[in-house]
Amino acid sequence: MYKITVKGGKYLEAVAEADTIVFDKTGTLTKAKPTVVDVVSFNGAQPDELLCIAACLEEHFPHSMAKAVVDAAQQKNLAHEEMHTKVEYIVAHGISTTIDGKRAVIGSSHFVFEDENCTIPEGKQELFDSLPKEYSHLYLAIEGKLAGVICIEDPLREEAEAVVNSLKCAGITKVVMMTGDSERTAAAIAKRVGVDVNYYTFIIIAVFIEKEKAAGRKVIMIGDGINDSPALSAANVGIAISDGAEIAREIADITVGSDDLYQIVTLKLLSDSLMKRIRGNYRFIVSFNLGLILCGVAGILQPTTSALLHNTSTLLISLKSMQNLLD
Repeated sequence: MYKITVKGGKYLEAVAEADTIVFDKTGTLTKAKPTVVDVVSFNGAQPDELLCIAACLEEHFPHSMAKAVVDAAQQKNLAHEEMHTKVEYIVAHGISTTIDGKRAVIGSSHFVFEDENCTIPEGKQELFDSLPKEYSHLYLAIEGKLAGVICIEDPLREEAEAVVNSLKCAGITKVVMMTGDSERTAAAIAKRVGVDVNYYTFIIIAVFIEKEKAAGRKVIMIGDGINDSPALSAANVGIAISDGAEIAREIADITVGSDDLYQIVTLKLLSDSLMKRIRGNYRFIVSFNLGLILCGVAGILQPTTSALLHNTSTLLISLKSMQNLLD
């Protein structure tokens, strides 16, 4: 009915107790159907040449952004040969390799400019600052210099803002968006979704989750890609989107079977209702049985009557527990 698969009751309890939820941006808050809208050259090369190099690197990896680059090259009939040496994939960051004896990297702003210490060519700072912030960016650098920026549009899901607001109303006090985008791009997207200032860039998600858990918070992680797998394992409960990577679905504690973020809100309401029912049943059973014991000790009820009432109450509680949680 709800198309939600849960691997154990303890994960529903964890969802009910959660006060922090972490969304990976690509594929969860967005539709995971990105398209390349522009290629900006920083080294004098033609945009198609840079796109061809990027596609040559990205074609090896099952990620929606990588697929967008490869598809854009194919649409322009930019055939390419394997011009690079063995590529190295740095999880949640990017790709590095060697092309014609020159080191080339492609990936997030953090990976290219901080981890790899690449720089913007002289006289190109103004062009860099004018990059449209509404798009995600893939940065291609060769020999430590920014060569090109691929601007990618990945539309937000129509329901993203409403889902974030609904989760806040359901008791989630901290809604976090994780992304490899630059800070200004992340800030623009976070504002549209309603995440406020609780977005994080440039860090590995699993590290952030461990810090939150150490601070006593209960964390839900929602992701769909290979990059998200460590974070899905680190969270109190990991939720995978059905059309995401197979490893993410395998690792996740809960899988949402439909392409609709409202199912996350439904899951939260189901979990809250389940725990409310369990606590209500527990209070009723303890108080009712205590009453039977006291009545038996006082001689008000015969042992057979107490046993009958006890079994009847157990049957009634069982029937009540079988009712739909959201009725």
